[in-house]
Amino acid sequence: MKHMVITIGCEYGAGGPQIGRFIADALGIEFYDRDIVDKVVEETGVSRDLVEKTDVDANVKFEVDTSLGPRYLNLTNRVIYVQFDVIRQMAEKSSCVIIGRCADYILKERKDTLKVFLYAPKETRIRSVMELEHLSRDEAEKRVAYYDENEHVRYKYMTGTYRGDRNNRDILLNSALLGWEKTAKYLLQLIDLRYGE
Repeated sequence: MKHMVITIGCEYGAGGPQIGRFIADALGIEFYDRDIVDKVVEETGVSRDLVEKTDVDANVKFEVDTSLGPRYLNLTNRVIYVQFDVIRQMAEKSSCVIIGRCADYILKERKDTLKVFLYAPKETRIRSVMELEHLSRDEAEKRVAYYDENEHVRYKYMTGTYRGDRNNRDILLNSALLGWEKTAKYLLQLIDLRYGE
C-alpha cells in the first residue's frame, strides 16, 4: 500500500477519534490523537497541563525569570511551533491517521494526504458526549459549546482560516448520516479508491 496520511478534523462529539481509530486499525497504520500532546510535552519540557491548556486558549502565557526580572512568554506560540514539527515528523515517518491539531493545514502541501472533516447535528453531538463521558445533558451541552468556540478560535489563530472551510478539506461528512462505524467503512472505501493501485 502507498504511503498515506489521513487527517481527521472534527466537531466535538462527532466521533472523529473513534472513526479515526477504526480506520487506523483496519489499515494497520499508526494512530495519533493525544500522543501529539505527549510528544510536545517531551520536546518543550513544559508541563502537560500547560500544553493542554494551549489546546483551548490561543494566548497562554507563563512567567520566566531573567536577569532583567520576570518576563511573560507566549507559550501557545512555542507549543504551536513544536506541534507543527511533530506532526510533520509523524507524517513523514509512516502512514498514519492524525486527529485534529490543524494537521490538515500543517500537511496541506503533501500530495499523500487525505483531509477529512467530520461534523454532526448539535443534538447528536450532545447525546454522544453524554454517553461517552457520562455527563448530564446540561453538562454535555456546555462542554460541546465550550469546545466549539475554543476550537474555532484556536484553528483560526493557528491557520488564519476556519475549521469547516471546504477549501481546506477533501471531504466534509456528517457522521450522523451513517453512524460512526459505517462512516469509517465509507471512508475506508474512499481511501482504497484514493490510494489503491
